[in-house]
Amino acid sequence: MGIIILIMLWILLKIYYPKFRGFMGEFWVKLELGKLPKDKYIVLNDIMLKDEKGTHQIDHLVLSVFGIFVIEMKNYYGLIKGREFDNKWCQYLGKTKNYFINPIHQNYGHVKSLSKLLKLDDKYFISIICFSNQAEIDVKSNSIVTQVDYLKNEILKYKEVLIENDIKELANIIIFNNIDDKKLRKQHIKDIRTRINNDKGLENNMICPKCGNKLVERNSKYGKFIGCSNYPKCKYIKK
Repeated sequence: MGIIILIMLWILLKIYYPKFRGFMGEFWVKLELGKLPKDKYIVLNDIMLKDEKGTHQIDHLVLSVFGIFVIEMKNYYGLIKGREFDNKWCQYLGKTKNYFINPIHQNYGHVKSLSKLLKLDDKYFISIICFSNQAEIDVKSNSIVTQVDYLKNEILKYKEVLIENDIKELANIIIFNNIDDKKLRKQHIKDIRTRINNDKGLENNMICPKCGNKLVERNSKYGKFIGCSNYPKCKYIKK
């Protein structure tokens, strides 16, 4: 009986632990953003917007006259390696490698959607990729890639007034356009999984998921790799 209970606990842990980590990751980010001065910053969490390209789920937004901070939270641990223009980054857990979509690219889509909605130029938006404190970050990027403990300080570095619009009015526009329908939110997750599976299918057939051209074997000083035949216009690399 004891063995059966242990097996059941192990199964439940495998199923629910990632969700628990995700919940706690979002909780700690909200806690950190809550330390920002309330008279200068407006914090919005879990925003979903829709445009002609589909839906965009934005983890956290901070609006201020110093810029609009678009935060993509990744509650990963282990060693995180990547570069700004890579298609995918890698999580190293000992000898295990887990590849995931470059979050800078994800956040770029969020910024474009917000830019169109608020009728503001991209220059007013600051993209931030935030990992858990348990992650060791080895990322080469001009964009901000940080950990939860340093998130507030990264935002407070921006002291020059950029936006003359009423910040409360901009926040109200976002809130008004936020999708809170549970069915649509579930569909958004399904669409992401479908897109990832489609990308893998294209890769397996040596087709570039980014531009549709052929994937070919290429050479670099680091050795051979599979990349897009449309290089340098397309820099997709198969991981």
